[in-house]
Amino acid sequence: MRRLAVPGRRTGRTLEEERDADGGRDGDAPGEAAETPLVPAVAHADRFTVQDLIAEATADIGSRPARLVMTILGTVLGIASLVATIGFAQTAAAQIASQFDGAAATRVVVSAATAQAGSQNSSVAAGRLPWDAPERVARLAGVESATLLAEVELAEGETITAVPVNDPSAAAVASPRLFSASSELLDTTQGTLVTGRVFDSGHDARADRVAVLGQRAAERMGINRVDSQPSVFIAGVAYAVIGIVDDMERRSELQDAVIVPTGSARADFGLAAPSELDIRISVGAGPQVAEQAVIALQPDEPDTLQARAPSGSSDLSQSVQADVNVVFLILGVIALLAGGLGIANVTLLSVMERVGEIGLRRALGATRRQIGAQFTVESIVIGFIGGLIGAAVGVVAVIVVAVVQGWTPVTDPLVAIAGAVLGAIVGWGSGWYPARRAARIEPVAALRGV
Repeated sequence: MRRLAVPGRRTGRTLEEERDADGGRDGDAPGEAAETPLVPAVAHADRFTVQDLIAEATADIGSRPARLVMTILGTVLGIASLVATIGFAQTAAAQIASQFDGAAATRVVVSAATAQAGSQNSSVAAGRLPWDAPERVARLAGVESATLLAEVELAEGETITAVPVNDPSAAAVASPRLFSASSELLDTTQGTLVTGRVFDSGHDARADRVAVLGQRAAERMGINRVDSQPSVFIAGVAYAVIGIVDDMERRSELQDAVIVPTGSARADFGLAAPSELDIRISVGAGPQVAEQAVIALQPDEPDTLQARAPSGSSDLSQSVQADVNVVFLILGVIALLAGGLGIANVTLLSVMERVGEIGLRRALGATRRQIGAQFTVESIVIGFIGGLIGAAVGVVAVIVVAVVQGWTPVTDPLVAIAGAVLGAIVGWGSGWYPARRAARIEPVAALRGV
């Protein structure tokens, strides 16, 4: 049988052999075959990208707005509680620190040092403050004012009353405490004069029998004005009330006391020595004034005196901040757990509603990893939205409360960012089980139930 010759081919040879023999066509190099694929190869990694995953995960989030709101409500409350907790604690700490700087941080107290005496472990004063101590420390840098203070002990049976007659049939009433002070009292304690005036250096030098009442002591004794020249009777001795003072935050005990000049206490009650020297200083001058004050008062024996300077931090501020943190953190964690359970329930419900869709996607080639990743990302996005809204609500709450109270709001921007991230973490943890359950659905079983 004769073979028909086909143009472009040699008898008994294939097309590839003809090309090899002819050295290729169209300028191809000898021995190389021209490849012309009709469909380009598609890489396996390009079939389902990260963009596709995010698009699939977020497509169903906003389809039911009411369900979305109820889902993220718990997360919003939890994150808002946590952010507000930290913000309230920081704001309260700043406010307490401000009060601390306004009072304790601008105060130095000098008193006599104590030493052990006898076998009964009793302590006695190792030194004494001079009567002109305010004038001595006034020359030091950083000192704004100073006053001598001492509590005067009355003999047993002696009282302080507003009436000269002692009625035995009347019920016994506790007498207010008696203090002596020098003329710089009001300036040093930053008190407020309610009515009248405060005794001056002339009253002190002459030992005049005048007295100033604290506001609460005046209310207890029924004295609210000084123009009628009221008097108080201290151990039976009449003292003219010339003023009433209040708001002495540095020495709050003076608001319940009767205060007389130091000279009067020495003359009438035998006051031997002042107990303390209260010094008002500039902020930051505490260590310097404390070191120099004992030398200015007792240059020969500075160790017989001790000075208490303000510390760099407030223990009260740290204690209050810790208490506030504990209360609000407990509430925040409870609300956050409720929010996590809400996300888990809604995600699990979404898996049950979309069984047919999951089966169809699995039949078209989606892997278990891709199905699980879709629902995990969906839970993370829901948690992140709740965390973002909750962080904003917490910051706004701190600002509103601070403005209402007249405080300066203090909050760290990193706290708000951490709140949003924490919401995403809660969403991830809540969506782990529903995503795992969705990934285990078999295509045949899913499509059979559709």
